[in-house]
Amino acid sequence: MDWREEGILLSVRKHGETSTIIETFTEGQGRYAGVVRGGASRRIAPVLQPGAQLDLQWRARLEEHIGAFVVEPVRSRSAAGLSSRLALSGLNAVTALLCFCLPERAPYPALYRRSEQLLDLLGQDEIWPLAYLRWEVAVLEELGFGLDLTSCAVTGRKDDLVYVSPRTGRAVSREGAGQWADRMLPLPPVLRGEGQGDDLEVVQALRTTGYFLENRLAPSLSHQPLPEARATFVDRFARRIS
Repeated sequence: MDWREEGILLSVRKHGETSTIIETFTEGQGRYAGVVRGGASRRIAPVLQPGAQLDLQWRARLEEHIGAFVVEPVRSRSAAGLSSRLALSGLNAVTALLCFCLPERAPYPALYRRSEQLLDLLGQDEIWPLAYLRWEVAVLEELGFGLDLTSCAVTGRKDDLVYVSPRTGRAVSREGAGQWADRMLPLPPVLRGEGQGDDLEVVQALRTTGYFLENRLAPSLSHQPLPEARATFVDRFARRIS
């Protein structure tokens, strides 16, 4: 059993004295793990940095085996990831969330392409948080927890939509929320793809997507908490505008 494809390196951990086990995300194969023999060596270790774009060749005697990777660098994102604390925390959030939420060996080609595009924007701190927000919305959509923000769940109105129901993930108008407004999640225009998306709106929108990641997606997977890397990135971004 073997395949070859380009993909994103998500994580690396030591395996024995000289090897590593890596997790990758490719368009056609999804999230895949494998051993890189000699991956801890001085020659290969600098290539195996989370976020790197790699040419991957995976091979195993049987499909259910963990298998082994032969890797070649396509492009590194280390310099962009280290350009600022915000960029580094954003890189860590993306790779950690993909490791956390993707089932093994299940392709998500649209999400892969969006993830690659997002990582290629690393270092552009002025636009990256908005791109990251749109990526989180796509993660929820791809994994079956998409938000329906087209009309009010109570009145059916398509205007004055300012809340999201934490129970249904649907938009709610000011009128529809009524006395329950304080129990609703914020729906800033940027979350509906409207306006320029200033930083304050992005922070508010990340509060809403974070609720569904934590209270809908995570329990459906393992009942484990979301990776801390996600909260670190959001906190760092929020401090930037405070």
